[in-house]
Amino acid sequence: MGREKVVVTGGAGFIGSHLAAELVRRGYRVVILDDLSTGKMANIEPLLGKEDVEFIRGSITERPRLPQLFAGVHYVFHLAAITSVPRSLISPEATHEVNASGTLNVLLAARDNAVRKVIYASSAAVYGDTPALPQREDMPPQPQSPYAVSKLVGEYYCAVFHRVYGLPTVSLRYFNVYGPRQDPAAEYAAVVPQFISRVLPGKPPIIYGDGEQTRDFAFVLDAVAASILAAESGMTGVYNIGCGEGISINRLAELTMRLVGSDVIGVPPVHEAPRPGDIRHSVADISRARAFGFEPRYSLEQGLRETIRSWQREAL
Repeated sequence: MGREKVVVTGGAGFIGSHLAAELVRRGYRVVILDDLSTGKMANIEPLLGKEDVEFIRGSITERPRLPQLFAGVHYVFHLAAITSVPRSLISPEATHEVNASGTLNVLLAARDNAVRKVIYASSAAVYGDTPALPQREDMPPQPQSPYAVSKLVGEYYCAVFHRVYGLPTVSLRYFNVYGPRQDPAAEYAAVVPQFISRVLPGKPPIIYGDGEQTRDFAFVLDAVAASILAAESGMTGVYNIGCGEGISINRLAELTMRLVGSDVIGVPPVHEAPRPGDIRHSVADISRARAFGFEPRYSLEQGLRETIRSWQREAL
């Protein structure tokens, strides 16, 4: 560990910026690669100027740039991606180019630089609408969107590069990660920042569909811990990262309103039509990830409290 050099692709994004900060705290030299298409300089501003941090504006689709960037790197944490299911339905080509071809570019550069391990941010979306719960890594994938397909392609590339070229890889199937810095203004924002951004000023949350769909929510610092544990362990392969419990979107709305203490407590949420590509139920079996030491530290209520506090501090 110590002074080892790492690259975080997508390091100015929501999860990536938290991961970069924790890696710096642990003594790594961190290179942040981000094209700022969705990432924000404000997310990494506290890190800039530190001796052990370098920011490079660039894309994983720019294949010729990557080999030089990966020289002398021990770990590559690959989070750069187009992460929106709805956007992938509108622009499947762009999603494939970044998520699938971009991941291939990352793996080629990592292989050619003898990187110790690549930690790839995959997604629970690869499971699709499987009826069996909780979802386990040995279940056949049933992707329901171009986004999910692109993430699964990345997993397959990781597995092949490990088997054929001897490049150790870990694919982490993140479930619904939430926390501070998640953008509520994004065109297809995730549900937690959507809810908080409406409830704080006294508006009822908007729910797509009947709200009985379930999700497994993982606080961002738990996702960060899982990524670093996976890197530093001897483990390879595919692992679920979540909290291991499902909660309905209706229940999430109620909990958010209660924790905010909003004037809209008791006011019915606004229901709109379901979004194309959304799955009905999603709950992680995280027993496999426990093999490299992963254990969620934050309950949903604890994580929501931390997230709401960060929003309230920013509003001051």
